[in-house]
Amino acid sequence: MSQLKAGVLLNYTTIILTVIIGLMLTPLIINKLGDAEYGLYVLIGSLIGYLSILDFGLNNTIIRFVAKYRAQKDKQGEERFLGTVFIVYALISSIIILIGTILYLNLEYIFGNSLSIEELEKAKIMFLILIFNLSISLPGGAFTGISSGYEKFIVPKVANIIKYLVRSVMLVSILYLGADSVGIVILDTIMNLLLISINVYYVLKVLKVRIKFDSINTTLLKEIFTYSIWIFIIAIAQQFQWNIGQLVLGVITNTKIVAIYAVGIMLGGFYGAFGAAISGVFLPKATQFITSNKTSSELTTMMIRIGRLSLIVLLYILAQFMLYGKDFLFLWLGNHYLDAWFVALSIMLVLTFIFIHSFGSSLLEAKKLLKFRALFHIASLIIGTFIGTLLIDSYSIRGMIIGITTAMFFYQITMSIYYQKKLHLEISRFYYEVSQDILIAFILILIVGSFINFIAISSWLFFILKSILFTVVYISVMYYVAFNAYEKNLFSNLIKDNN
Repeated sequence: MSQLKAGVLLNYTTIILTVIIGLMLTPLIINKLGDAEYGLYVLIGSLIGYLSILDFGLNNTIIRFVAKYRAQKDKQGEERFLGTVFIVYALISSIIILIGTILYLNLEYIFGNSLSIEELEKAKIMFLILIFNLSISLPGGAFTGISSGYEKFIVPKVANIIKYLVRSVMLVSILYLGADSVGIVILDTIMNLLLISINVYYVLKVLKVRIKFDSINTTLLKEIFTYSIWIFIIAIAQQFQWNIGQLVLGVITNTKIVAIYAVGIMLGGFYGAFGAAISGVFLPKATQFITSNKTSSELTTMMIRIGRLSLIVLLYILAQFMLYGKDFLFLWLGNHYLDAWFVALSIMLVLTFIFIHSFGSSLLEAKKLLKFRALFHIASLIIGTFIGTLLIDSYSIRGMIIGITTAMFFYQITMSIYYQKKLHLEISRFYYEVSQDILIAFILILIVGSFINFIAISSWLFFILKSILFTVVYISVMYYVAFNAYEKNLFSNLIKDNN
């Protein structure tokens, strides 16, 4: 099997493992820590997560430049480039430690009204450990980027999967031994250091990559940051997009509310991972289409094809969650986490709308038209967070997520207009043909699925039975009502390949 095919397969394996293990471990973590401490663990983790954006998009830049130098057989250029990058990473780690220290000294001021004295003490310990973790992780992640630039995907991805499995076993063990949120953070830091060590050894000893720290090349620095700045700004928006609500709720409400919101964010994140994996299979087509000077009509046709396939797959998950999501949450975490259903569903709805346009985003990147998207994404996030904050007093968790998702919906509407203006895509035709027959099929599926809901849920066995019945209904209705000739042929080939 080629490195590329293996890399794609390992990506899907990682996503599936993340979802399954995440769903299995979350109830155990909440049960052992309690709602309040779990909320504290999530709150501090999300606060540290905001500092991770200081990567400045360098990881993607490393992949691109290493691949370029290898194609040019410029070994010296590669070595000097990597030396410059690691000097920049040393500066970034110093900035993270400085900002982290300032935040650490002000944690009481930030969370003084929402955390107890005991919670604040734990928050400080976790914060210090996670700052150290992050200052090592960002430069450590560069070695994964170097491997990708060399088109060597198997070892780093397998190492990451093994780390995730070992971490899961160790996590269960320490929780049963009485570990608290601080113990989990320490475990994650140790596992992270081990993974980085493996990647460093692989790059330096196996791939025999050399790094030269001669001097900082200002011309090269300008080239690096010109490429990465807009990726960095988009990364800021994506990092804050859903997690900012946790921080705002942590300041205004309490850790139990944060825990419920975090569960909704996690489920929405799983949905997002599947959506990205689906669209990602087709995204390399964007660059090929741009370089081969396809017409706007041909670009629109490809966007419609990818949008329909994404929509068909995502609506299967969305419909199940709409109909049976509360049953799932009741069996999974209990009644007091049912508000997470609204948070997750809101995210799933807006992500579905965003993912059907994913090919348009890729076309923008292929044409290096990222500036407007990056700045407007940030503006939408700020507006959505402001609206959500205003709604917290009246609607609590629901108010926060309504503000953010409403802003994201209008962000995508505006981007659709931008696609039409800059890429000359036929957006009206896109919406008509993407939704053609699929929305009718979706409504029929929801009606039939509602009758399936009369099966009373008393155990996971009955829930699985409902899910199986729904799956049969979904495939049947979609195939006979919505699928066009291309989709029927694709589905038939998929069935044949699996037999």
